[in-house]
Amino acid sequence: MKNPKKILAALAFMAASLLAAEAAPKTFEGQIMDSTCAKMGSHEEGYKLTNTHTPKACTLACAGAGAKFVLYDSATKTTYQLDNQSEAKKFAGEKVSVVGTVNPKTDTIHVEKLQPAS
Repeated sequence: MKNPKKILAALAFMAASLLAAEAAPKTFEGQIMDSTCAKMGSHEEGYKLTNTHTPKACTLACAGAGAKFVLYDSATKTTYQLDNQSEAKKFAGEKVSVVGTVNPKTDTIHVEKLQPAS
């Protein structure tokens, strides 16, 4: 049987490494979208349902109907929930850069900074 102290030390090191990696802020890029359209990967159906014609108008209309603001990365088809809905609303339909930490269990970004993409 292997040394239990060495196994515990290795497990503690791995846990600390995972926590450190989760806590490090990262930069994410994408579009502030509503959760409904993000699930579909575009606003095309949303335009028809809301009778809107721009990403901003569609996002605001869907959010007004109960959808959440999310960050959608069309390149990777990844959707992140955002913990700061009021800040996200200011950038509805826009391409943005978000600095924050992500909770991998919920795919939620704790937003530290949100700004237009450069």
